[in-house]
Amino acid sequence: MNEPIRDYEPHKETTVNELVTQMENAWGFTAGKLATGTKILERMIKTPNCTKFLSFTGNLVATGTRGILKELTKRKLIDVIITTCGTIDHDMARCWRNYYKGSFTMNDAKLHEKGINRLGNVLVPNDSYGTIIEQKMQILLENLWQEGTREISTSQLCQEIGKRICNETSILYWAAKNNIPIYVPGITDGATGYQTWLFSQDHNFKLNLLKDSGELSDIVFTAKKTGALIIGGGISKHHTIWWNQFKDGLDYVVYISTADEWDGSLSGARPREAVSWGKISAQAKRVMIEGDASVILPVMVNALLSRLNDV
Repeated sequence: MNEPIRDYEPHKETTVNELVTQMENAWGFTAGKLATGTKILERMIKTPNCTKFLSFTGNLVATGTRGILKELTKRKLIDVIITTCGTIDHDMARCWRNYYKGSFTMNDAKLHEKGINRLGNVLVPNDSYGTIIEQKMQILLENLWQEGTREISTSQLCQEIGKRICNETSILYWAAKNNIPIYVPGITDGATGYQTWLFSQDHNFKLNLLKDSGELSDIVFTAKKTGALIIGGGISKHHTIWWNQFKDGLDYVVYISTADEWDGSLSGARPREAVSWGKISAQAKRVMIEGDASVILPVMVNALLSRLNDV
């Protein structure tokens, strides 16, 4: 009890990094956690021989937060991505089509009549999602088939999508360019997976999830240390911590989530619960930041880039 709380000192020239640094002293509630999380990420990135995982859910890729995730990938600040099928869908679609601003309180029946899908306060026209994904995926899969590919893992599929379909605005593009594998354990839960299944009805084409597992096993068992930025919950979160239990748990962990823990869900489980399973080391630097990642992540990453002199 030797660190007093200090007030913010705002001025017009305050940078994002200076604001986050002030949060370390102002400390109030989530602000203190955000400051701690930024320090953990900085230490994780600067630690030699630390394999860095990035886990997130696809809904964020429908928003401008996609640009933050892209920058982490472009700048090689992470080594492995584990995510959902929605990430592939939105990342690919937004290379070719626009999503639009909406609100949480629109008339959903009327939106449906107009062929517009609502994702929170983001509007996704059918032409910007299912139609373009079907067009691009069927061409890609047919080309792979003609080249002799009969079986593919999700990491290989993501690499091919990144190389052949996406542009420089894309997470998948930079992951392919920088040889950062993307694993999608729930690949069939989305448009990309559906299009792959549809293609398989007329072709003896298979997705090999066990090959992904073998690659993840090699990554984990050869890592000296591991760390993870885990945004949201669900299968991408669990897949990340699941594999890391086989090396005595993650050494650095930052969770960002709005989920509660009282219902026993994995999405709401705090890092301390994962310690009991050996998925996070008892000695790990860890924090759970409760809040909307579309607000928290841009602040943290901008501050982080300043600290890494990577701006």
